[in-house]
Amino acid sequence: MKLTRLLGVLMLAAAMPMYASVYYVTVAGLGGEPDYEQRFRSTATDLDKVFKASTGAHVYTLIGPLATKTKLTETLATIAREAKPEDDLIVTLIGHGSYDGVEYKLNLVGPDISATELAALCDRVQARRQLIVNTTSASGGSVTALDRPGRGVITATKNGTEKNATVFARYWAEALQDPTSDVDKSDAISAMEALTYADKKTAAFYESQKRLATEHAMYEDTGHGEPVKVGAGEGRQGTLLAGLTVVRIGAAQAAMTDPTKRELMLKKEDLEQKIDGLKYQKAAMEPGEYRKQLTAALLELAKVQGELEK
Repeated sequence: MKLTRLLGVLMLAAAMPMYASVYYVTVAGLGGEPDYEQRFRSTATDLDKVFKASTGAHVYTLIGPLATKTKLTETLATIAREAKPEDDLIVTLIGHGSYDGVEYKLNLVGPDISATELAALCDRVQARRQLIVNTTSASGGSVTALDRPGRGVITATKNGTEKNATVFARYWAEALQDPTSDVDKSDAISAMEALTYADKKTAAFYESQKRLATEHAMYEDTGHGEPVKVGAGEGRQGTLLAGLTVVRIGAAQAAMTDPTKRELMLKKEDLEQKIDGLKYQKAAMEPGEYRKQLTAALLELAKVQGELEK
């Protein structure tokens, strides 16, 4: 009986199509001082643990002597050879950044890497959905170079002139470990949920310290617009970030390890993304058509959810 059941599970797994993977690249740049070195390394290590707990993930974490332009270039070249269009790419930059009024650069061991160079490396990766989370000082100066359709960009600062060391990275990592950041209780933390959490925590930090905030998080995910602060997006701004899962938690994470539930879990996430997209398009749609499509998607989502809970 056990053998028959095992064979059934193996046959089911073999018959199921291959699903998207997530490629995570985290870089902890040059600290310059022991305190910053420890802080950057600790944050990158926390993210490494979180990402490695994800099913179907490919995790690359560059810390210390590995945090070089050469190693980052090699890593993204490897991903460019392996990643498929249906995969996701999530790059997180931690450390100090600089901006000279024209070009943003991430401070690394040895030669720094510019936003233009990083964008060119990511452009070679076939993954249609990409996210670059730049948590460094002066990170706002990187948006123009990194921005493109299908790629969301999150920065800790509103422009390149906010040059003080940031605390945003700490709260971004915390958001991916705190279940309360999963506002819609989907057991999946989206880029927008993590950004909203980290933005609030960052603001609270400066208030508690009675200090003037020297960083203001921004995002851009349309590929042809200006970055906006959290809660200020209009039209389709925010659609990509809302639909892009950074990490799964709880039941969703467990479901991805179960061959009988993985397909349902991915279908559920696709439907949730479709619903989010419809909500952003509501103003441009005929009311009757909007209600029709939304109702159909909600009914299908309820059906899939019921199957998952069996």
